[in-house]
Order: sequence, then structure tokens, then C-alpha cells
Amino acid sequence: MPNSHSLLPRLKGHLAPLLLVGLVVAADFLFFGQEPGINRFVFCLLLVASIVQVARVVRPTRVARFALLALLCMLPMIEAATLSSRIVSAFAITLLALAAAGLLPRLPSAIPPVLARFTLAIPLRTIRGTGRLMTAGTIPATARGIGTELRFWVLPLALGTIFVGLFAGANPLIERALHAIDLAALLSYINIQRIFLWSVIAVMVWFLLRPRLARRCCRNRADTDIRIGSASHISEPVVLRALLLFNLLFAIQTVLDAAYLWGGLDLPEGMSHAQYAHRGAYPLVVTALLAALFVLVAIGRGEDGARARLIRGLVYLWIGQNILLCISAILRLDLYVEAFSLTGMRVAAGLWMLLVAIGLALIMMRILLDKSNLWLFATNGASLLVVLYGVAVTDIPAYVASYNVQHSSDLDGGGEWLDDYYLRSLGPAALPAIDFYLERASFHHIPQFKLARMKELRSDLLFDFRIRSRDWRSWTWRAQRLENYLARSGTAD
Repeated sequence: MPNSHSLLPRLKGHLAPLLLVGLVVAADFLFFGQEPGINRFVFCLLLVASIVQVARVVRPTRVARFALLALLCMLPMIEAATLSSRIVSAFAITLLALAAAGLLPRLPSAIPPVLARFTLAIPLRTIRGTGRLMTAGTIPATARGIGTELRFWVLPLALGTIFVGLFAGANPLIERALHAIDLAALLSYINIQRIFLWSVIAVMVWFLLRPRLARRCCRNRADTDIRIGSASHISEPVVLRALLLFNLLFAIQTVLDAAYLWGGLDLPEGMSHAQYAHRGAYPLVVTALLAALFVLVAIGRGEDGARARLIRGLVYLWIGQNILLCISAILRLDLYVEAFSLTGMRVAAGLWMLLVAIGLALIMMRILLDKSNLWLFATNGASLLVVLYGVAVTDIPAYVASYNVQHSSDLDGGGEWLDDYYLRSLGPAALPAIDFYLERASFHHIPQFKLARMKELRSDLLFDFRIRSRDWRSWTWRAQRLENYLARSGTAD
């Protein structure tokens, strides 16, 4: 009697193709012709369940933990199917797939290279698999049975077509029946977009059900980090002089920002605080990124000696100044937004500055704790995912619209006049902010033409919201909240 343990992998090997077909059918039902909504969450839920079913590892506890992590990361898709929610979900599901296949390392710092090898293997496997399908006798085991059966039918179908043509010439009844077939109507059922959807889903699902890693291009060495004074990299005297010069230059910039932005000193004639803030917000972040790159290249692990300690002290000082520059850049952006208005791109810029500051702090921790660059990449990736998760569960367009309305000079908020064209670009999420504007309009001297434009804008956005798909597959919690708000406020029409 066969061993049950030996049968289990074999059964799971046959289960994967069946799950692949089922997921493609589910994707067609959930996605084709439907707007993004809870259908994304439902499909990911089915995908997670399928990955757990074909898990190859003996101990299921680790797979269960990553399945719970995937479910947690998928929750933002219930709020709205945004790009950030899809990125976070895709990352978590990929980790689950690798864990289920026994390919995910236990050390978190070793995960980034494994993810890179998994990503690199996708195009390589696609090309290799396509080549095998076109070469007789080298079809993969999972598709060999179907492929062989199809090849057996090529000759019979070809000869059968010839015979049907001959019979049609000899028998008027068969000829009339063939002429009655509407080929155009049959071809209309072939939808290129649908076939493309099936193909993309099938490739994506198969690589997650059966993940593989690309081969390593080189062997791991004992210490892959660059050391100070290495003969093939930046020499120690160069690093020391560079850090002395950089600290001096950054100190000048830090003092100027402290005086003009934080100290409230008057700027030179013809320059406002908003202009000063806008000119430096983005270049300072680029400067901090270049500084971080220099530190990664110039500082290694395990250095000792008086000069090495001096260099590390200068590095700590320089990183601290770079963190202050990032904080200064955020303050500059805040001053600029306060003087003018908030946009989605400026929100993204603020988050970018925050991530750069976190990255610099992690570089300092890497040096203090004597960690590897892989540890640094892993922790930076984790901070990025946390920020993306926060963005995914936040209604950014609604927040931007509310901020601009409340701080506009129309309502004596001290900012610029309200840009109704930009409000229009934010979509129906701006409706609560527009209602707030119209409610407060009676207390302020707002021109009638501006009120008329805002009312027209509200009608347009409400119309856009009303004509959205009401199918359950397109439902989102964000749209439901707006629906509830309109019902409570009695402003649905």
C-alpha cells in the first residue's frame, strides 16, 4: 500500500493545474467588464487559499502565519482598490507563495535577494516555457498530457476538414448547411481583451502556485560590504577629507534654515517664505539621498582604529545634519502648501521626504549595530510598506479637498483662492468638502459666479458618482461611506 506521505505531494502536483483553471475562471467572472472594487479582494482571497492548498512544506504553522499576514495586507483593498493597496497585497502574497514552497529564508535580511531572484525568474521561466511548448517531446510534465492529446488531433481534424469540403461539393444539403453557418457571428464571441486577461492571470497565478528562483550569479562571500580604505574603492584619507568638507557645507545650510525657517528672520527683499521654501524642498531631499549613497559606499563593517572611529563620528554628525535637512524640507513644503494649496503630488512629496529621513536614521542604526546592507534594504522596504499601507487606508483626495477648502481665501483661510478645476480632478471624494464650502458661503462675501460654478461642479461630481457601477464586484468601503454621507446629509440630489 503506498505511503500517504508520498501520495500527498503527488496529489498537490495534480491539484495546482486545476486550481489554475479555477482561478482563471474566477478572474473572468470577477474582473472582465467590471470596475475595480471588492472583486480584487475576493480574487486575492481565492489566490491565498489556493497557495495554502498546494503548500509543499511539512510544517504548516509558518505558512499559516504568512497567510494571516497576507489577509491583513489585503484589507486595504476593501477600503478602495488603489495602487498602494495592490502593491502591499502583491508583496504579502508573494511572501506567502515563497513560504509555501519552502523558498523563503527565516532571516528577514535575506528576504530582499530572494524576492529579486523570484522576480528575475518570471521572464526567464516565461521564455523557457514558451520554447518548451514549441519543441516536441520537451513539454513540461503538467502540460504534457494536454499537449500530446492536441498533437494527436491535428491530423484527424485536418483530414476531416478536407472530407467535409468534398462532401459539400457532392451533397447540396451539406453545402447549404455550411453556408448557413455565420462565421462572423462565431468570431464575435472571440474577445481579444478577454483572452489577454486569461493569459495574464494564468501566468501570474502559476508563478505564485509554483514559484522558482533564478540562479545566483555569484557565491555569497563572508563580508559583502565595502570597507573603508579598500584598495578598489574610496580610500580612507579621501573619505576623511570629504566628510570634513561635507559637514561644513551642510552646517551652513542647517544654520540658514534654522535662522530663516525656524527663527523667523526676515528674508532678503523680493523673496517670500513661500518662494524660499519651494526652491529648497525637493533639492534638499535629493541631497540627502546622495549623502546616503556616499555613506553606503564609504563606510563598511567591522572597522577599528582611531581614524576609523573619527570617520564614524563624522558620519554620525553628517547623517544627523541630513535628517535635519529632511525635516527642514518637510517644513518648507508645509510653508509652501500653507501659502498656496495642497495637491496629491505634494502629499506624495511629503511622504517621500519622511521615508528619506527614516532611511537616513536606519543607515545610522546600521553603522551603530554593525549590520549588513541586506539588513538595511530589508528595514527600508518594511518602512516603505508601512507607509504604503497607511496611504492605502487613507482617502487622500478627500483630505486634499477638505484642506484646500478650509484654508482657501474664499473662506478667509489665509491661502489662495479655491481652485475649482483641481477640485474637479479629485473626483466625487471632493463632495463633502464642496458641501462645507457651500454651507459657509453665506457667511462670506463670495461672488455669485463662484457660487454658481461650485454648485455646477457639485452636480457634475454627484452625477459621476451616481453613474458608477452598482455591481457588487465594484463595491468599496470608501464609496459606501460617501453614499452613507449623502444619505445622512440629505444632499443626494
